[in-house]
Amino acid sequence: MLLALFLCVEARTAAPLMPLRLLGRRSVASANAAMLVSGSAMFCMWYFMTLYAQNALGYTPLEAGLALVPSSVAVLVGSKTAPRLLRRAGTRTVAVTGTLVAAAGFAWQSTMGPHGAFATAIMFPGILMMLGAGLAATPLAALATSGAAPTEAGLLSGLVNTSRTMGGSLGLAVLSTIAASRTGGDGGAAALTAGYATAFRVGTGVLLAGAVLMLLWLPRRPVSAVQESSGAAGNGPGGSGTPSYI
Repeated sequence: MLLALFLCVEARTAAPLMPLRLLGRRSVASANAAMLVSGSAMFCMWYFMTLYAQNALGYTPLEAGLALVPSSVAVLVGSKTAPRLLRRAGTRTVAVTGTLVAAAGFAWQSTMGPHGAFATAIMFPGILMMLGAGLAATPLAALATSGAAPTEAGLLSGLVNTSRTMGGSLGLAVLSTIAASRTGGDGGAAALTAGYATAFRVGTGVLLAGAVLMLLWLPRRPVSAVQESSGAAGNGPGGSGTPSYI
């Protein structure tokens, strides 16, 4: 409701904080939508993995944190590798690939049991999830800010980060509710693990849906705002231009 009210106010004011015309650009709208959807699942990984390590596997808080160090390294590797891949494969391909890698990690994690081993129940699934997150986030952020004018760069950067944060907040609220309903109030390790596994299964579905969204909507490569504007004008009534995104 508050978001709808904000959009209504922004559409009417003479000096909006967030000009809605920016969302008319395919690159901006698609990248922010993809970031919101993928973030709704990926952000929840840390929460559920920490709970699983402590409540099911009996790790101390320190041990749970150390267990996730490989995942933290993986997201750095993914984000550093993505720019090299972008030049060869394009934004859409890298974003979709990263999301599918993360979905594979989520699917693997959804098979966890109350007595899982560190390597197969935490480390390798976590590496896949966060490697994919790093690969996907970099092209989406680049696409959301591509071709931005100097006066728009900060706004578009803030917008894509807001989309990611909003997605994470909404996803955590929904997935934690699903996990809690699956446990049925049982605090045993088996019941808690079943709840966490259900959350990861739902997260897998969300990421697969996000990959389809990216495949259908994202431009293959970043384009400038001028290109998008000229493409839209050329394809308007009486125009003969071609789409500016490839």
